[in-house]
Amino acid sequence: MNKRIDNILDNKWWQEVAVVLFSFTIYTLKNDWMLFSSFISIAMGVFFYCILYMHAQFNRFFLLPILFKANKPFTYIILTLFGVFVFSVILYEITRMDMFAKCHLYQNSHQRSYAYQLASVLGTLVCILSPIIVFKFYRIHRKQTDAALLFNQMQLNSLKGQLNPHFLFNTFNTLYGISLEFPDRTPDLIMKVSQLMRYQLESNSKQCVSLEDELEFINSYVQLEKERVGYRCDITFDSAVDKDYTYKISPMLLIAFIENAFKHGTCAIENCFVKISIKVENGLLHLHVTNSIPKKNDVISTKIGLKNTIERLNLIYGKDYKLDIQDDKKTYIVDLEIQLKKFVG
Repeated sequence: MNKRIDNILDNKWWQEVAVVLFSFTIYTLKNDWMLFSSFISIAMGVFFYCILYMHAQFNRFFLLPILFKANKPFTYIILTLFGVFVFSVILYEITRMDMFAKCHLYQNSHQRSYAYQLASVLGTLVCILSPIIVFKFYRIHRKQTDAALLFNQMQLNSLKGQLNPHFLFNTFNTLYGISLEFPDRTPDLIMKVSQLMRYQLESNSKQCVSLEDELEFINSYVQLEKERVGYRCDITFDSAVDKDYTYKISPMLLIAFIENAFKHGTCAIENCFVKISIKVENGLLHLHVTNSIPKKNDVISTKIGLKNTIERLNLIYGKDYKLDIQDDKKTYIVDLEIQLKKFVG
């Protein structure tokens, strides 16, 4: 329904019809519906309205460009007042002709006066130009909004394109580390990695995925890391989502924070930990990631994943998210809150 309304608002012909109906209705109301007292009145009323409409269109196509394109408001005002004066004189002279004396278009002599015709020309001009200008600015705003959305989508696709090789590189590093420690597990781990890669490829072309699928993907990645360092590192992953609704989220949006925790939190031999908690209550997602920081960190980090993820958050949510990162040299803490869209399950 909303899409149909948008299509009507975007269609210039429908806009013209709406302007004509609106201005003609105001015109007939101004004449106390005397327009419909007889066939002659109808014909004369339409004739007078056509003159008023021609004046408005003259202003629209010849004078308005002076205001909007040439940016000369004073010149526009002078020419508009002159046009109103000329057309009101034309209408006044027409009403004095004998052929219009018996058309019953006007109820009294006051409605035949020059002041009344001047008010008619000016009022009809406002009634016609106002919606035309509103529609014009609506189309400009809609065009700018569509262009901005397209640009944001291109930026998001670019960031996702940068993030995917980054994730792929880190995942194969994990697989390589496990294969050195436990070569007999390599075939099964390759299957797990292939599942991660499949999800990544399938979700890459989507703007949103279900939160359930994203959490399953994160859980698979955490299990892969447990295979690598679980024997010497305390790793926990908890998730709790209310069941009243289903939720959608941009794919691969949370994984960078979790990757970063494993990359830097598990490089120490002793006393290392990674704790991940994801909770969703009434549409508010809260990601809490804590990892240990080794005294000597030899891991080289480009921070591409985190940087791109923060840029994606800015593009998708603007200021409607909260991200707090704390680093006290011993513990690295990430707190992220996002308001998700709710769908009835």
